[in-house]
Amino acid sequence: MNTLPRVALGVLAGACWFASAAALAQPYDQSGPLTRAQVRADLIEWRQAGYDPMDWVNYPENAQRAGAIVAQRRASRAPGGAGGQMSQ
Repeated sequence: MNTLPRVALGVLAGACWFASAAALAQPYDQSGPLTRAQVRADLIEWRQAGYDPMDWVNYPENAQRAGAIVAQRRASRAPGGAGGQMSQ
């Protein structure tokens, strides 16, 4: 057997092993999948923060700005957050 296919097979096997090991190293998200209502509420929150999904001209900037606003609002609503208010 030629050495080039063996080397290629070894590289492919190593790449697969590395990819699977990296995937297993990711923390498990225990929150599970979101419901449709949660996704809709999240979109409403982003739109209230100024995000327009139809604005392709200013796309990354408007999404980043709205994301920062949403994160700040959520942090202030969280228990022990900057606002100190408990969410119900």
